[in-house]
Amino acid sequence: MSQEKTPIPAGSNFIRGIIERDLAENKYATKKWAGSPGDATHQEAGVIDAAKIRTRFPPEPNGYLHIGHAKSIFLNFGLARDYNGICHLRFDDTNPEKESQEYVDSISEMVSWLGFSWNNGKESNLYFASDYFDVMYRAAECLIENGHAYVDEQTADEMRIHRGTLTEAGKDSPFRNRSVADNLAKFREMRDGKHPDGSMVLRAKIDMASGNINMRDPAIYRIRRAHHHNTGDKWCIYPMYTFAHPIEDALETVTHSICTLEFEDQRPFYDWLMEHLAAPTEAVGGIVKPGLIAQPVPKQYEFARLNLTYVVLSKRKLIQLVEEKHVSGWDDPRLPTLAGARRRGYTPEGFKLFTDRIGVSKADSWIEYTILEDCMREVLNLQAERRIAVLDPIKLVIDNYPETQSEDCFAPNHPLKPELGKRTVQLSKTLWIEREDFMEVPSKGYFRLFPDNMVRLRYGYVVKCTGCEKDADGNVTTVHCEYLPDTKSGTPGSDSVKVKGNIHWVSAAHAYEAEIRMYDRLFKNPHPGQGKHEDGSDRDFLEDINPNSVTTIKAQLEASLKDAKPAESFQFERHGYFVADRKESVAGKPVFNRTVTLKDAWQK
Repeated sequence: MSQEKTPIPAGSNFIRGIIERDLAENKYATKKWAGSPGDATHQEAGVIDAAKIRTRFPPEPNGYLHIGHAKSIFLNFGLARDYNGICHLRFDDTNPEKESQEYVDSISEMVSWLGFSWNNGKESNLYFASDYFDVMYRAAECLIENGHAYVDEQTADEMRIHRGTLTEAGKDSPFRNRSVADNLAKFREMRDGKHPDGSMVLRAKIDMASGNINMRDPAIYRIRRAHHHNTGDKWCIYPMYTFAHPIEDALETVTHSICTLEFEDQRPFYDWLMEHLAAPTEAVGGIVKPGLIAQPVPKQYEFARLNLTYVVLSKRKLIQLVEEKHVSGWDDPRLPTLAGARRRGYTPEGFKLFTDRIGVSKADSWIEYTILEDCMREVLNLQAERRIAVLDPIKLVIDNYPETQSEDCFAPNHPLKPELGKRTVQLSKTLWIEREDFMEVPSKGYFRLFPDNMVRLRYGYVVKCTGCEKDADGNVTTVHCEYLPDTKSGTPGSDSVKVKGNIHWVSAAHAYEAEIRMYDRLFKNPHPGQGKHEDGSDRDFLEDINPNSVTTIKAQLEASLKDAKPAESFQFERHGYFVADRKESVAGKPVFNRTVTLKDAWQK
């Protein structure tokens, strides 16, 4: 996938309307960019920003990205691309206990896999929130100096009690009216490690009677002695996410800060913080100091997160699935992680089609998993070359075909792309066919092999079934037939005999036996864990795991598939789309994963 500018689909989401209005009003026409993130003084030394807008994708590096993140990635990077802007990849690494370089690397890899880059010419727009800790600390002291923040020594339980409820106002902390000097001194003691973890926090001084509980003096800094993957042991205090995130946006001169609906109640604090950090202040002696952050300040907009049936996207539940070994790891093809989806054979183009199709709105709703599967089918139908695979093999012997002979048959690589040409498949006396393609006593409407019936071997001859062999238990082991020599596909006699059935096959002498993982949905319930038992107890989402979410079989494949490269996808005719496993395939011995069936097998 390229990042070239593409036509903007009209009315595809409400955020486009906001951006177009802002551009029409030249809202960010005077915004400067100094080539890197920084405070107001830093950006003022720069030039008018060539990027019409700036967005950001800001994951916390504490887990693997999942399908829901794909929606955010396409939204943020896509909007920047479509409106001559730039999207930043920023790691919100303000919580050192749960973050690691492993997650940083995985997230970067998945963003690249989806087709996006944070490099714009010689400028890299890959950032870490932890690189801004010094500025965040300055911002906290700035709020204290202007009477907008204080150090609170209440216990966590006391703060919770005094916070109030949705119908009852909160109560002021007994430490709320400390002097600026005392607050600065206490905050610096926090910074210098003179107090134990959890003993005090820095809070914004806003309104303990606010109808929005998030505005009742929210905590903005806490004491936490923890080693940080980026800053090591430099800090023993860390900013809270709701404080750090707006500052990060401002330092990067983000214009449109797009997040999911659960942050809607936090927007008033976002705006409050931007207002107080961008406003000039009067220092001692009447000298006016510019605001800490540059204007115009970012604005936050919310959209509905992805709610997808038959999956769980909760980080806690995904961790449980992995740690309790219900799946093989973070890249298990049954997981909704992007690493798992990639290994299953899902494509970036399929995710792009999916995000375009479901759109962007403010209303929460459930998206049927079938829509995602249909998008993958549509893309793979155009992309994937065709191959022949027999998944449940039984032998078919052509009794009147010479024992030592084989011949070439020709199959198109892609019926929709004749320019891809044809490939050669070998036909010989003994073939593998699907077990379901023979019935000794046919059911009504069955047109495949049964005694005295004729079918066409796809790309080959018309054959007439003459009978079968069985084992001691009465199971069919071999089917017998005779071929009509003048009926080969592609020859003048191919239409001389009309038949209703057409079956696929591979030559037993030339076939490649391969391991196939038949993946299906991990959960059998569209809403895993929802509902209650008869005794009124809550259901556990693990109860809804589909016991048939993966089965491993041995299949017979056409010889060319032996050379399939890891991550190469094909349509196995009649069966669906399969990919050579990128992790376990080796040269000359690929293992295949089923990506998606040809049709929705879950339709009621």
